[in-house]
Amino acid sequence: MLTILAVSFLLLMLIGVPIGFAVIIGSMLALLFGGTVNPLIMPQRIFAGMDNFSLLAIPFFLFTGALMSLGGLSDRLIRFANALVGRFRGGLAISNVLTSVLFGGISGSAVADTSALGRTFIPAMVRSGYSPAFSVAVTACSAPLSPMIPPSIAWILYGFLTDTSILRLFIAAIIPSLLWAVVMIAVVVWKAHRGQMTVQPPAPMREVLSTARAAGFALLLPVFILVGIRMGVFTVTEAAAIAVLYAIGIGLIYRELNLATLAASLRSTVQSTAVVMIIIGGAGLFSWVLAYTKTPETVAAWILSVADTPVAFLLLVNVVLVILGTFMEVNAAKIMILPILFPVAQQLGIDPVHFGVIVTANLCLGLLTPPVGIVLALACRIGDVPLEKGVAATFPFFMAGVATVLILTLVPGLSLWLPNLVLGAP
Repeated sequence: MLTILAVSFLLLMLIGVPIGFAVIIGSMLALLFGGTVNPLIMPQRIFAGMDNFSLLAIPFFLFTGALMSLGGLSDRLIRFANALVGRFRGGLAISNVLTSVLFGGISGSAVADTSALGRTFIPAMVRSGYSPAFSVAVTACSAPLSPMIPPSIAWILYGFLTDTSILRLFIAAIIPSLLWAVVMIAVVVWKAHRGQMTVQPPAPMREVLSTARAAGFALLLPVFILVGIRMGVFTVTEAAAIAVLYAIGIGLIYRELNLATLAASLRSTVQSTAVVMIIIGGAGLFSWVLAYTKTPETVAAWILSVADTPVAFLLLVNVVLVILGTFMEVNAAKIMILPILFPVAQQLGIDPVHFGVIVTANLCLGLLTPPVGIVLALACRIGDVPLEKGVAATFPFFMAGVATVLILTLVPGLSLWLPNLVLGAP
């Protein structure tokens, strides 16, 4: 049965079948031709996989991100970040990273970040004297921050799949996300001083304050959500619904929300939600097939024979997940790998929150890894830069990302200190 599942899934992926359908069809073929299971199990497990109240947060957060992205938010964030750091050498590149941090708290999607900010930043950086390849590299390497920064669908999905506190995951992600951003900015500064990049005239304080005021309501959204959940005012799902009302209010205040924007946001939300929910439904069936064939136990025994300590296991996970992230989007990869790896992490006594940070960081890093590297390929296409040149320009940032992931792996306190401080030890 497992052979049928693996072969059919790989063949479906190779011919371009979307990941959600590939998981469902592969699992169905395995059950139909590899076992004696009642076929009624298949639809039951698919719908059971989606039958969870916490998943209702996904369409609401997606709708919030769409409303704020399509409502001109990215332009406001760009103006604010540029006014804040544009005066430094390489300031426009630093502004690119900083805007990804600010935008990531809203969109939560590396692809959306690359698409929205790349079309603005890459041409602007080229006009300011940066090389096209470097402009693409900065945009691509800062985009994976988006799934890391809370509130993000990546954390909601991990919490759902592993029964981990979503609020604790949100808080745990703050320091690793900021560390990644600081490391990316450090690489930009290093390259700037080596390459004599352009310096813009310092923005007057009046401009900094005016751009901060223009972007202020949007910047407060992640803070509002985290504080509200922590204070017990609302749950994660309720927070997502309130975030939609907040986003609509911002659109009305900025006078950028109209029927066309609302319709486009709804259409984008429906499409994105359908993709995510199909994958989650497929994961319910896929996980059941794995449990039926006792695959997690078999894999766990093999892994523990190779890497029988937490550090050795996490280092092995780093390699596997970066490779997996090359071919799959972050959420799809989590659904495929967590039913297998999470039980092993539990056996080794690894904190589920720390493991979640490691998994997410590695899969985000995989978005930059050639030959597929979804985000890198998209940025190269936007900047009209050959992939090989984009890969070369990305290399220093990628190695800095590898170093960051290794630090997060070896220093669990970076992930666990803040949630333990705010929420107490679990």
